[in-house]
Amino acid sequence: MANDFKPVALTQGDAAGIGPEIIVKAFRDAPEQLQACVVVGDLAVMQRAALLVAQCEYHEPQMRMQLVRDVQQAALVKAPWTIPVLQVDQPMTADQLPAWGQISANAGKQAADCVVWAAHAALRGEVSALVTAPLHKEALSAANVPFPGHTEMLQACAAAYTGVAVQDLPVRMMLVSPELKTVLVSIHVSLRHAIEAVTVANILQTLRITHAAELAATGRQPHMAVAGLNPHAGEGGLMGREELDVIIPALQQARAEGLQVSGPFAPDTVFMRARAANGKPGEFDVVIAMYHDQGLIPVKYLGVEQGVNVTLGLPFVRTSPDHGTAFDLAGTAKANASSLIASVAMARSMRR
Repeated sequence: MANDFKPVALTQGDAAGIGPEIIVKAFRDAPEQLQACVVVGDLAVMQRAALLVAQCEYHEPQMRMQLVRDVQQAALVKAPWTIPVLQVDQPMTADQLPAWGQISANAGKQAADCVVWAAHAALRGEVSALVTAPLHKEALSAANVPFPGHTEMLQACAAAYTGVAVQDLPVRMMLVSPELKTVLVSIHVSLRHAIEAVTVANILQTLRITHAAELAATGRQPHMAVAGLNPHAGEGGLMGREELDVIIPALQQARAEGLQVSGPFAPDTVFMRARAANGKPGEFDVVIAMYHDQGLIPVKYLGVEQGVNVTLGLPFVRTSPDHGTAFDLAGTAKANASSLIASVAMARSMRR
């Protein structure tokens, strides 16, 4: 099947969160963008979400679900107001549906199973890209899923499928908004462990992965800015020596390899320098952040509705909304689908 006709797989996310709801809204509000997409999830979960949206927003007609047997059949679904759903796990009955906004081991297991199935479909070349609705980390843990989130789960799937050790298939999280791109050296670890992960090897690996991804996406070498770990980027060693002993040696080696990289810069100003605003590009194409919150806070502050999470280093395209399960909103039909729609658009632009 030619790549243009391969569907994009959307995993439904945690059934107790806003994932199913924003998928319904995305198909309703952006039908052209969601054309030839298939939801990898549960029929009852998606039907409940469609009913919720219709009842709370008084929208007619209600979105319908069409159960499909495989991705090829999903690509043929063209009926208006219809969402193709591929059931890959044991179907939930009405009494098994998790309560909105409540941690559920069953929901965690089902969400993980959908991600694993969709990842293998992408690895087999059956879908052109993967877009994932949010998971809940506590629900995954309750289901004994041995991964804290999507990134680690997809990395493990890809490594096992290709027959390499996980450490030999390094991945990185990139957060993208219309104004800013940032890539993280470490992802879902404690702050203490994140500091320990600031090594020459990890920084250099992050720079290489980012360079390769941006070069493939844009056709030109990116100018990467590197944030320091400490306030004021260490102030010459007065506020910590990681910049002098670790970050600068990594940047020197990266430059010797031909990468265009600057820094380390004070973390409280480098994101402003890289921001594209008022129709003008930023000073840098992407910022390398030393840990999770350092990079995510500025992107999300600029507008979580348009933020997209991209996993770099995988042998397939994966994007995701730049927000979580929002248990506080689940069941209210108030969740915004803009980030999911942006994630689908980006996946289509990147698909292989």
